[in-house]
Amino acid sequence: MPRGSQVPVGAVLLGVAGLVPFVGFSVLAVSGSDGGLGSIGLMPRTLLSAYGAVIASFLGGIRWGAAAARGGGNADYLLAIVPSLLAWTALAAPAPWDLRVLGLLVFAWGLIDQDLARRGLVPVWLGRLRLGLSSVAGLALLIAA
Repeated sequence: MPRGSQVPVGAVLLGVAGLVPFVGFSVLAVSGSDGGLGSIGLMPRTLLSAYGAVIASFLGGIRWGAAAARGGGNADYLLAIVPSLLAWTALAAPAPWDLRVLGLLVFAWGLIDQDLARRGLVPVWLGRLRLGLSSVAGLALLIAA
């Protein structure tokens, strides 16, 4: 395999583990069950929305870190703050728009960040992994909306 194309096992395992809350809370939200969370004052849909916003902010951090480590330009730093600004704004939107915005944002950011691998700012495997993870996460958010 060419250098930079082999995905570290830890990245795959942690990435898939990060999908568990998206899928789990989405299933609970769609089913109408609270999975016992109501007994402690929590609702799956609210948790899904908050988790989506946190992860979207994390996605912006990937671009920021890649730009800092590999000499990206000012546009990369500016673009890096967009996910967190949109995600936290989405939390103020009424249902179902909160999850719709978050779903589209997470999915779109998987596509947008493909330029990082093309430009050599991140390894090729990261672009591929991000696209897969963002697709599942974005779909889970949209289904729950």
